[in-house]
Amino acid sequence: MRATAALLEDYLRPFALETVDLADPAPGQLVVRTTAAPFCSTDWMGWRAMRRKVPPVILGHTAIGEVVATGDAVTHVGPGDRVLVAATPRCGTCFYCAEGRPDQCTLLMEEPDPVVGATRDGREVRAAGRVGGYASHLLVDGVQVHPLPPALPDTTAALLGCGISTMLGAVFTIAEVRAGQSVAIVGLGHLGQWAAQAARLAGAGAVIGIDAHPARRELATASGATHLVDPARVDPVDEVRRLTAGRGADVVIEAAGPALAARQAVLMCRRAGTVVLSGVDHAATELTLPQLALTVHGKRILGCQNGQVDPVADFPRWIGMLERGELDPGPVVSGTYALGEIDVVMRRSMALEDVTGVFTEF
Repeated sequence: MRATAALLEDYLRPFALETVDLADPAPGQLVVRTTAAPFCSTDWMGWRAMRRKVPPVILGHTAIGEVVATGDAVTHVGPGDRVLVAATPRCGTCFYCAEGRPDQCTLLMEEPDPVVGATRDGREVRAAGRVGGYASHLLVDGVQVHPLPPALPDTTAALLGCGISTMLGAVFTIAEVRAGQSVAIVGLGHLGQWAAQAARLAGAGAVIGIDAHPARRELATASGATHLVDPARVDPVDEVRRLTAGRGADVVIEAAGPALAARQAVLMCRRAGTVVLSGVDHAATELTLPQLALTVHGKRILGCQNGQVDPVADFPRWIGMLERGELDPGPVVSGTYALGEIDVVMRRSMALEDVTGVFTEF
């Protein structure tokens, strides 16, 4: 089967719209015709050689589509089914899945991006995140594929495997935000907007959104922020403390990426509070944190790979919240695009002109 793919052939060069000959699905694999895929900021980092992606590679780590072919041993979905292809697999057999932590599944964290096919001139092509969502057809493992209800729009459903799972997991699963608690959110991009919605749904008493970009601060109000902080005008650590009776926030969600944002998140958290670090920067970025914050001050500092998602338990829950209108994609989806516009979409993401652009034409 042939796919049209936006291929990263070399760093810092325009994407190439190429024909890729997909391999036949092996046992446990299937082919999905893509109908929607969101552009993630981590992919322009991949384009800039910040994420250890090896060209030629198809970026994009989640997508929506229709099953067109299955290999042996795929029984939970079949041709014609509408599905979510998620960024995080759940193999069910590795050490981490057995420990109840499929977000650290060996397939994703220890195996290289798989070869899914070849270009017409014979070059092997890999799929980033085991998905390679920026293509008309995907060859993927069945453990990353989940059935979807028919009424959920593609542009909404496409957000499940990245922003929604990451931030709802950060708020509900990792931080376990309780009603009345104060929640500070550092960074109001696609992750921060979902974090504000999740904090609101958790019943947070104060939701403090922190971002230097005025349009994103404005969007955060619609998402649920009760207070807004411009770190270009005031010290965000001091301001969060001022807004929380001098203590600092009960929970801080870092959704920005730079090392400074992580450090500020730790500093603006109260003693015995919880910090969830979800942003990513260069793969080699290191953090410098005050020792007392981790020891004497008793702050919990926790990582967040895709919200520690358990796809089997969590996706039905998040889908239900979307269907009931409890989650609003309005502040998050900036526009829809054709796959051939990927260079435009990438630059809009880098320039902070889009929160999330979604490809809907392949």
